[in-house]
Amino acid sequence: MESKWLRTDYCGEITEKYLGKEVIVNGWVKSVRDHGGVIFVDLRDIRGVVQIVFSPEVSKELHESASKLRDEYVLAVKGIVKLRPAESINPNIKTGNVEIWATEFEVLNTSETPPIPFDNPKTVSEDKRLRYRFLDLRSEMMKNNIVKRYEITKVIRNYLDENNFIEIETPMLIKSTPEGARDFVVPSRLNKGKFYALPQSPQLFKQILMVSGFDRYYQIARCFRDEDLRADRQPEFTQVDLEMSFVDMDTVMNIVEGMIKRVLDKVYGIKIEDRFPILSYEEAMNRFGSDSPDLRFGMEIIDISEEVRGCEFKVFSEVLDKGGVVKCIVVERGDEISRSELDFLRDWVQEFGAKGVAWFRVKNGDLESNITKFFSEEIRKKIIAKTNAKDGNLLLIVADKWEVATKTLGQIRLRMANKLNLIPKDNTLKFCWVVNFPLVEWNEEENRYDPLHHPFTAPVYEDIPLLDTDPLKVRAQSYDIVLNGTEIGGGSIRIHNQELQKKIFNLIGLSDEEANEKFGFLLDAFKYGAPPHGGLAIGLDRFVAILQGMESIRDVIAFPKTQKAQCLLSGAPSFLQKKQLDELGITVEVEES
Repeated sequence: MESKWLRTDYCGEITEKYLGKEVIVNGWVKSVRDHGGVIFVDLRDIRGVVQIVFSPEVSKELHESASKLRDEYVLAVKGIVKLRPAESINPNIKTGNVEIWATEFEVLNTSETPPIPFDNPKTVSEDKRLRYRFLDLRSEMMKNNIVKRYEITKVIRNYLDENNFIEIETPMLIKSTPEGARDFVVPSRLNKGKFYALPQSPQLFKQILMVSGFDRYYQIARCFRDEDLRADRQPEFTQVDLEMSFVDMDTVMNIVEGMIKRVLDKVYGIKIEDRFPILSYEEAMNRFGSDSPDLRFGMEIIDISEEVRGCEFKVFSEVLDKGGVVKCIVVERGDEISRSELDFLRDWVQEFGAKGVAWFRVKNGDLESNITKFFSEEIRKKIIAKTNAKDGNLLLIVADKWEVATKTLGQIRLRMANKLNLIPKDNTLKFCWVVNFPLVEWNEEENRYDPLHHPFTAPVYEDIPLLDTDPLKVRAQSYDIVLNGTEIGGGSIRIHNQELQKKIFNLIGLSDEEANEKFGFLLDAFKYGAPPHGGLAIGLDRFVAILQGMESIRDVIAFPKTQKAQCLLSGAPSFLQKKQLDELGITVEVEES
């Protein structure tokens, strides 16, 4: 590019302060409008759009050349900044009061007709957008998402710097350790037959950094998990990863909450003064049937076990006799829920382990249903009083074990909210913390306990004796941050005592030998004065997607993969040449499809 055409200013920065000045702008042609005498070109760059005027009054030759311009041509334009006529002012853009009257221009490159409409890229298939991602990223939606992501990470870095955190990189080639999902593995040419793994998170290394005395660490970390994909998952993703020494749960949560509030203030102009609500895992499940509750609407779960005790409906009585529960939700506009929908629910809830759904409609202050005859008037009045149900309401009831009943009603709650449009479509943001999850859960298939979070999570101190008698009752010093019904991050206070760490490993089925083989370097570090520590990781992709109002995290990642973990732009993954495989000592067998 010739030096004479280097820009003096960005297109989107040209305002009244430039009036009368000569400027050079570079960019892409967004549109060309020939008004029969004067040609208007909207020129676009990363900062915005400015209107260029090609007038025969300035130069007939220039005007004629401009008539050959097409969308997405790359231009350098020199001209004088002038006020627009009053009738053509555009108040919707920063440059809307001015225009550049071109005196010279150069076509730096031409363009074929783009296969993607930049004004509304979602009118074409996502596969096409990903194939032409270099064009898709020119759209206003994608440009705005990527810029906002940068602004968010910039605010995060500044905030953590103010709070004495140090950014430290951790290795990308690590030892494979069982952390939940499958590892992506990388063969070693220098150590044939051995493999590195790509990190699912920097978990072990950030704990090692605490042992090393680095007090407060953070990293905008790339992580990798070889798992089935959906809208909120990618094989490679980004975490805001942080760890702190000499802290308790409240300390970590306060730091993270402050960071989120700073992002909302600086990037979106949203100020939140109140503390985020804090719910225990048990409370979240009892009220919302989810450990990631959506607080943007009500319809909370109500326990009516005692109210229906003694009824003649065997489904309820048998469940209660076995120590189960009877719970329900009240759908306020229940008359809008059809009988066919109720029949659908009966089968649908079996996906969540429930055997069915019972229901009552409220009419004339009483309950009506095909099972009303099994409930005395006294019991029906108790149910109405407990639920505060009104005429027109619908009661949806599940009787089962506590976990099955709460989770099933949590799913029904979300389905009803979507069906009745109860979830706000605006930029309503409802945060909460969910804390003290169970430390472990029972794995029926493997006949052992599994850590609910990861095996380095510390138990609540007063629950430690239960590890020997009733591990399922042990609560973890864990915490998730939830936004609009989606977990955007989670963490815990970590185990820093070698003996307690070994005990947890044994509880989840790892022998001392297996624990030493997989985590020996961490256990060894614990011998040398490991401080109490804890941390948290926020899924940056998911966080940005929600703030930007995107349904998929692929819309806030510059170069994402498809649901089959493919990059349609570059063609990854691809086969290796035999020479490369031989150097690695690897033979590949491909099954014919």
